[in-house]
Amino acid sequence: MSGEGTEIAVSCEAVAGGGGGGVGGNGGNGNKKRDSLGAAGSPAHLIIKDLGEIHSRLLDHKPIIQGEIRYFVKEFEEKRGLRELRVLENWKNMIHETNEHTLPKCRETMQDNLNQVLQRLQAVTDSVCRLQQREQERKQIHNDHLIASENRHVIQWDDFMKEQHIEQAGVDEEHRKAVERLKEQYAEMEKDLAKFSTF
Repeated sequence: MSGEGTEIAVSCEAVAGGGGGGVGGNGGNGNKKRDSLGAAGSPAHLIIKDLGEIHSRLLDHKPIIQGEIRYFVKEFEEKRGLRELRVLENWKNMIHETNEHTLPKCRETMQDNLNQVLQRLQAVTDSVCRLQQREQERKQIHNDHLIASENRHVIQWDDFMKEQHIEQAGVDEEHRKAVERLKEQYAEMEKDLAKFSTF
């Protein structure tokens, strides 16, 4: 930073000149002031003047700040130039390119792909509907078959129970007749035994 180096060098020279008591650091100008002040005032007055000059040169940063500002402005104007303007122009061109070409292309591609996806989705939906309808028909046929089989089994069971009742009635009748025959047979045998017992 050239401006800062110059100001610091000037300040150091001023401090060296003030600390030397005006012998060689401040040049002819300092000698003239000391000559005029020496003639007019005391040594304490001269010391106070020297301290004032040293204080103003050490603590007064306005020249350094002004040098930094001049250096910054020069650095910004000469080296950076119109770089920000070029960046903004590039952004503008990029945005224009995106609006004019990229976005329509993306929109067209998205619409084409979306139409294909919708067609495939519709085909899949139709297939699922057909499968669901077939499954419902198969379940309905199975349920109908189960109901018909159950009804057939109920009818068969009713017929079986009727046959069992008929057979049971026949067996009971045969049993009754057999019991009657046995009763008659035993009655005759008792009569015969009674006849033999009288002899």
